[in-house]
Amino acid sequence: MPRVTGLRSPHAKVGRVVLFGRMLDKVRLRAKDALPPEYQANMGEARPTLFDARCCRFLGVDYARLRARALQGGCDEEILSWAHANGAPRSDEECLIWNRFVTKMGWRDDRSDVLVGRAAEYGLAGPRPETFCELIDLDEGRPAGATRSWEPHPLSAIIVMGVSGCGKTTVGQALAEAAGWDFLDSDALHPAPNVAKMSAGVPLDDSDRAPWLAAIRGEIGSRAARGARTVVACSALKEAYRTALMPDPAHGRYVHLRGDFVLIKRRLSSRSGHYMGESLLRSQFAALEEPLDALALDAAQAPSVLVSRIREVLGLP
Repeated sequence: MPRVTGLRSPHAKVGRVVLFGRMLDKVRLRAKDALPPEYQANMGEARPTLFDARCCRFLGVDYARLRARALQGGCDEEILSWAHANGAPRSDEECLIWNRFVTKMGWRDDRSDVLVGRAAEYGLAGPRPETFCELIDLDEGRPAGATRSWEPHPLSAIIVMGVSGCGKTTVGQALAEAAGWDFLDSDALHPAPNVAKMSAGVPLDDSDRAPWLAAIRGEIGSRAARGARTVVACSALKEAYRTALMPDPAHGRYVHLRGDFVLIKRRLSSRSGHYMGESLLRSQFAALEEPLDALALDAAQAPSVLVSRIREVLGLP
């Protein structure tokens, strides 16, 4: 099947559980009419052998309730916490057994012949997949064996987002310091023409933002390649911008600092030397597309409170 932007590998973990993140991806993508029809047949609990159905049974939650909770918004970790609270409590040992069982399905078991037939049906070139999860990865253009469920899947980036004045830089710097991560202020990567436009009170258009977003993504990627983990302060106002920054949700999380216009305007009015005027701020609120999959926090809270909450939810040191 085609590789779908924003649909992660079945091996990718959320917390202690594989497959859960991919199930959430399908729910969110379908809600945006971005999930191809061939994937939709494999959603939910229509057949007990579907991965979604197996994952829901393991967690002890009804798929319809889980779907409704996911569409209410929140990051993956918040939704998994909801599932643990409303389903069957699972120990670390039970999660380990689940991960190893489900990611090895098709390997020397009663489904092996089905796996061989499915691989032939897909016409895959190269080495034959040994499990159904490897079959999915190969079919979607990922290398077989690139990820394993027993390996850690640490986040490489956390993007603290929101309109100018919401506290992205202050909270991002404090979070990076507390967690021992790098910090990147995305405004520093704006090319000179962008700065000149904003200083003149002229909103940027998408053609202005494209090289800026590419530069941020490149910087995140180069740091991740060196083993660094980065907290990024970036407005990331639109869905398309967030996809450009981090196309695979396994690689990072968004934290959205939400505040009303009065609060943000008051904050900006106390700043000196900043190029964000009221007209530009209004344009940012107008452009903002609130993310469905972000950890949303009240920007009016103290930075120390926000940092503590981010670390708690995302499991940071």
